[in-house]
Amino acid sequence: MTKIGLEIHCQLTKLESKLFCNCKADYRNLPTNQNICPVCVGLPGSLPMLNKKAVEKAALISLALGCKIPSKIGFFRKNYFYPDLPKNFQITQYNAYGDTSIGYDGKIEIEGKEIRIRRIQLEEDPGRLVYEGSSQQTMITLVDYNRAGTPLVEIVTEPDFETPKQVRVFLNVLADLVENIGVSDPYLEGALRVDGNISIGDGNRVEIKNVGSFRDIEKALHFEITRQQSLLDRNISIHAETRHWDDARKITVSSRSKEEEQDYRYLPEADIPIVLIENNTVTSLSKQMPESIVAKKERYVKKYGIPLQVANVLSSDKFYSDMFEKAHTQNNAKEVANIITTDLMGFADTREKKLELKVTPKHISDLADAIINNKLTRNSGKTALQEMIKTGKYLKEIMSTLDLGQVNDASSIEQVILEVFSEEEKAVSEAKQNPDTINYLVGKVMRKTKGKADPTITLEIIRRKLLS
Repeated sequence: MTKIGLEIHCQLTKLESKLFCNCKADYRNLPTNQNICPVCVGLPGSLPMLNKKAVEKAALISLALGCKIPSKIGFFRKNYFYPDLPKNFQITQYNAYGDTSIGYDGKIEIEGKEIRIRRIQLEEDPGRLVYEGSSQQTMITLVDYNRAGTPLVEIVTEPDFETPKQVRVFLNVLADLVENIGVSDPYLEGALRVDGNISIGDGNRVEIKNVGSFRDIEKALHFEITRQQSLLDRNISIHAETRHWDDARKITVSSRSKEEEQDYRYLPEADIPIVLIENNTVTSLSKQMPESIVAKKERYVKKYGIPLQVANVLSSDKFYSDMFEKAHTQNNAKEVANIITTDLMGFADTREKKLELKVTPKHISDLADAIINNKLTRNSGKTALQEMIKTGKYLKEIMSTLDLGQVNDASSIEQVILEVFSEEEKAVSEAKQNPDTINYLVGKVMRKTKGKADPTITLEIIRRKLLS
């Protein structure tokens, strides 16, 4: 039996400052090694001061994942040497004397399977290693400490995953969750990083690190399952080790033997006292929790009659669900949801494209109203949306400029239908014998009118003409 557990590092990107000092939490795009201070690099005499907001954000993640929050939390020094760790130790949490990490004993259901959360711990991020060079012989390693001290939570699951696909589904749900509760932007570079632990049967556990994306963690786990199964089939023992994902070759490669807990020589962090978390604090944080993705999806279906599949897509993307909330009315909710999930998401399917969008909720609301009131066809609406995205112009100006108004004059549509019947005699004959082929004729009319003909009137006239 395959057993997979995850260690997920999620940066708290919505904070202004680092975990133990006043340096900026957002280190991206800053000059190299400029976002540091004596606390970041652990100079003698410097003292860390815990970021209260970081504790609150970490507690929100714990609540969202169904974890218990202890009455007190503590911090430890995890001792190890690595070039990107300026202090030679990391301030983290460790349940050495009872449950003192920010969350423990949680669970979340993924596609009918319960995934247990062992613990959630608040800790500081190390710096970044930057590799330069065109070949292995010329490769050099540089260190940027700007990230050192950035607040993050490590989410440790039990080995409850059985397939790489389950892992990827879980990570997608987790990314949506942390974005929805406003603690992190998981689509920023390095904001959500994953290590996988995998074993087959009673074999030793192997850790996989250096995985750059959810897609790659799925590939890495698939490869590792095949590798370990091949060793077991040949009666070769599997060593407990850390392996890195080689993205170029799409394989895992051995990095080092796996450290045990005692190798890190955890020591209580004497400069940070035990933090008490009172019940009223947890109650207050619970009230701050936004509507869950599941509750939002159910509301969309029950209140507005939005199809389940559309509601599922819409509720899981915070950017677009926020746009829906601002754009819809009771009357146009279904059409707004349809425009966003069917058209807008296709035009802006990456974080970068979302940020560049010139489309506002008013654009979407006006467009939905025009389609509902038969001023625009769905095809013309898609053309109008493309122009909105490109120029930021509002619907009234676009309809005037591009002449997109819907043609609903029966006599005008009938003239076009007569032209189509004259050009498509074979198709007309087939439609008389088989009504299922009538859509071909409707499509021809829509093309001639550039998508402006009212489809209901068009279909009605074609059916009448076929019977005459």
